[in-house]
Amino acid sequence: MLAFKAEEQSQLQIVEREEIEDEEDLFEAIDKLTAHGINAGDVKKLQDAGIYTCNGLMMHTKKNLTGIKGLSEAKVDKICEAVEKIVNFGYMTGSDALLKRKSVVRITTGSQALDELLGGGIETSAITEAFGEFRSGKTQLAHTLCVSTQLPTNMKGGNGKVAYIDTEGTFRPDRIIPIAERFGMDAGAVLDNIIYARAYTYEHQYNLLLGLAAKMAEEPFRLLIVDSVIALFRVDFTGRGELADRQQKLAQMLSRLIKIAEEFNVAVYMTNQVIADPGGGVFISDPKKPAGGHVLAHAATIRLMFRKGKGEQRVCKVFDAPNLPEAEQVFQITPGGIADAKD
Repeated sequence: MLAFKAEEQSQLQIVEREEIEDEEDLFEAIDKLTAHGINAGDVKKLQDAGIYTCNGLMMHTKKNLTGIKGLSEAKVDKICEAVEKIVNFGYMTGSDALLKRKSVVRITTGSQALDELLGGGIETSAITEAFGEFRSGKTQLAHTLCVSTQLPTNMKGGNGKVAYIDTEGTFRPDRIIPIAERFGMDAGAVLDNIIYARAYTYEHQYNLLLGLAAKMAEEPFRLLIVDSVIALFRVDFTGRGELADRQQKLAQMLSRLIKIAEEFNVAVYMTNQVIADPGGGVFISDPKKPAGGHVLAHAATIRLMFRKGKGEQRVCKVFDAPNLPEAEQVFQITPGGIADAKD
């Protein structure tokens, strides 16, 4: 159990954007284009299209940018030239890449064993996907991360706010209260630092992601949760005839998630459903695989497989990760969120 004294409570308040010195290097505001000869009206058009940083602009194709009302091909070329002067999007040395990785923050899951499995916790600038059957602990981890992200970095937190996109109606603000109490935090302040949206269609889900850029450019966000990423796609697209279209739209949304993660140094935690795999063969004891196919598999940086254990115990297995060995760890769901399993 983590308990803090009253005077330490003040440390748990979210640090304002102006006070974060290290953040300044992460992204350049789109307003800086005006100093490079770009019309303020054109900058406003970019902001209206959900582009708030120079880094974010470089993540769009020229075809996309000319699709913005009022931006001609000549204007787009001029904007891209100006952005290249502000942001270096070319090659860097391995040493520089290593230095850049130092800005990655690892957020505690609430369980020390699970943190060790993940190399320190859920990391920023990456997409962590958790898939498993219902009641396997995916949403419980999401609720715990809503609180732990707001802890100071010296307490394995992210010292930032949380955005939660809910496609299945499973977010429970009352669940946050006992978790906040376990971490010794003020539940009211914790809830105020979570922005929540309920998505009803895949288009609504995508538009909510586009609207996030404005908020993340102004305030210190550290975590974006999408619970679950695939649910609305499985509802809005049916049958094999629409499969190609579904995968294309899913790829676009996942591309947006990757860009948000890297543009704002945010941890993206998304949950995924499983589908029965009849072709799994008789030798596989549990023939289930994550939904979304190869498109989703390639988009996720770290894939975690959750399954039920004894009683309140759950098992998390590293299914795929670029820097983690394949291993598994047992954790427990408690009233105060995710915690280490008791023997």
